[in-house]
Amino acid sequence: MKVVLQRSKEASVTVDEKVVGQIDKGIVLLVGVTHEDGEEEAAYLADKVVHLRIFEDEEGKMNRSLIEAGGSVLSVSQFTLYGDCRKGRRPNFMAAAKGDQAKSVYDHFNDCLKAKGIQVETGIFGAMMDVSLINDGPVTLILESK
Repeated sequence: MKVVLQRSKEASVTVDEKVVGQIDKGIVLLVGVTHEDGEEEAAYLADKVVHLRIFEDEEGKMNRSLIEAGGSVLSVSQFTLYGDCRKGRRPNFMAAAKGDQAKSVYDHFNDCLKAKGIQVETGIFGAMMDVSLINDGPVTLILESK
């Protein structure tokens, strides 16, 4: 599993010109699933996301977690994170999990976040989405389960 994490001041995802997910302060997650991923990888990354100290404390140091900061998550499925661009000019997406498996793992990941008390908003799995955010910092990190 691979997650691109962006700390945000506000973010939303729109499908067919309708906002389907929106948060204020928190984290935007672009979530990719590969063939070997399952519930274990999803739970691992959910735990990492909520406890990663990327929010500033009173002294301006990144010392607070998502839970401590009281932030929300906007989680967006993103199979293109497993696009291989090493050969040719068109990405190869063979490393991305097929739809049913990817949706199951992605849903479990979001359920794990919710179980930790995090408000989670999402896009629509498999839809064409427009993601808008104000990246705070900017802080952008890439997390992987392996």
